[in-house]
Amino acid sequence: WKPLYTQKGGFDWAGGISMKTDENDSPPLSPLTYWSLALTILFTLFVYTMEGSLDARQKRAYQKTEFPKELEQTVAKIDAQGYKQTKKKKKTDDGDDDQKTEKDEKGSTDDKNDDKPLLQQLQEKFKSSQTYGLDKINFGMFASTYDTLESVAFLLTGFLPYTWDLSTRLGNDYFGYTQEQDEIKISLIFLLIVTLVGTVTSLPFELYSTFGIEKRHGFNKQTYGLFFTDKIKSLMLTFLIGAPFVALLLKIIKMGGEYFYVYVWAFMFVFSVVMMTIVPVFIMPLFNKYEPLSDGELKTRIYELAGKLNYPLKKLFVMDGSKRSSHSNAFMFGFGNNKRIVLFDTLMEQVSDDEILAILGHELGHWKLGHTLTNFCVTQVYFGAAFYFFSQCYTSRDLYAAFGFDNPSSSIPTVIALMLFFQTLWAPVDKILSFILTIFSRHCEFAADRFSVDLGMSQMLQSGLCKIHLENLGAMCPDKFYSMYHYSHPPLVERLSAMMALDKKKA
Repeated sequence: WKPLYTQKGGFDWAGGISMKTDENDSPPLSPLTYWSLALTILFTLFVYTMEGSLDARQKRAYQKTEFPKELEQTVAKIDAQGYKQTKKKKKTDDGDDDQKTEKDEKGSTDDKNDDKPLLQQLQEKFKSSQTYGLDKINFGMFASTYDTLESVAFLLTGFLPYTWDLSTRLGNDYFGYTQEQDEIKISLIFLLIVTLVGTVTSLPFELYSTFGIEKRHGFNKQTYGLFFTDKIKSLMLTFLIGAPFVALLLKIIKMGGEYFYVYVWAFMFVFSVVMMTIVPVFIMPLFNKYEPLSDGELKTRIYELAGKLNYPLKKLFVMDGSKRSSHSNAFMFGFGNNKRIVLFDTLMEQVSDDEILAILGHELGHWKLGHTLTNFCVTQVYFGAAFYFFSQCYTSRDLYAAFGFDNPSSSIPTVIALMLFFQTLWAPVDKILSFILTIFSRHCEFAADRFSVDLGMSQMLQSGLCKIHLENLGAMCPDKFYSMYHYSHPPLVERLSAMMALDKKKA
């Protein structure tokens, strides 16, 4: 097979995608040239079919109308335990009007959440959760179908060789660039075109997801103005940061010699550290407002928890997540002794102070157990392995000829070699590694839950997770195989059951 457009023959509408042997090919092309395109498309369709079958399983799960029994039994135990603790607390704090006044002034949802048992709240939101999930999975299946068709169409028509030749012509006509002398500059023009095409084709899907599904279910808070402002900012940052990054990367590969992958790995390590440092401090504030958490009991208790775990917390922020969505979250960042914690304002509205402490106990568990460092190291090993194997096929003429880069008079552009390597030979490896890392991520989540339990926060973490799940309309009956493949966090009922088992063992 070959694309309709190739560098050597241009558009071959008469010959189609059937590759014919050319007597002038020297050396003769190998079977890799003839079958690489077909095998790449076959793998793309295989992944689409496999993931589509998992989507279909999850779709059937979202169509269920009966509240899952296992979740019902598990949450009922949380309610029972919570009732005992509330009753004990009322006996201790009976008549404490000052505390009640302070709670009312805080404006939290503690009272609202205490009005009804968690199980009743989940049951009342079950239908909404199922509808939200069904809308997302249907849209996801449609978007996946389009992405697959687009990918196959781009491969068969020769989008990459055509766009590269177009970039070369534009560079030559307007700037006097030649591929031999200015390959990196032409590569930047090529990536600019590819980025703009990708932005245009993905825009309708992003708009429908944000202003269709998310707005319909009460999550989206964005205006069209804010949406497009974010999009423009993202594109500008992509060009301002991405262009120098790509130029340096390509330069290192071209000048690094036989062992260029070692220098590339070192460059990727430094770039990762730099980006992890500047993104939270300089880039994220371009999109959201970060304000210091106001003085009070919650701030004091968070610093006490951090001190207890020797976590060098320097700053504590509240982010205006409600500016765009009512979804909630919390995260940590920073290097060395300069750590920071960010709470979404939506999270503070949805859960109590005790539950926020328990959630942060879970997040701090990731740090204390070395999960953050482990993930960083795994990422660096991944980069090293990927670029090592790329170095082994970097000069393969046959592989690139299969995708239309068959001009014997010009060398293969490095950026094209990278794109085709990750799209073809590395794609199956990437899928397998991604699945392994998903399994490892769930293992880390269980470990962090266990860490929070050991801090004595089990009950508050369980109720906090239920409330977040409730407010975010999380899946209440996920399909076993779908969640195993896609979920980086274990399903809610599995996490609750694991914590209960730990509580029982401790008791």
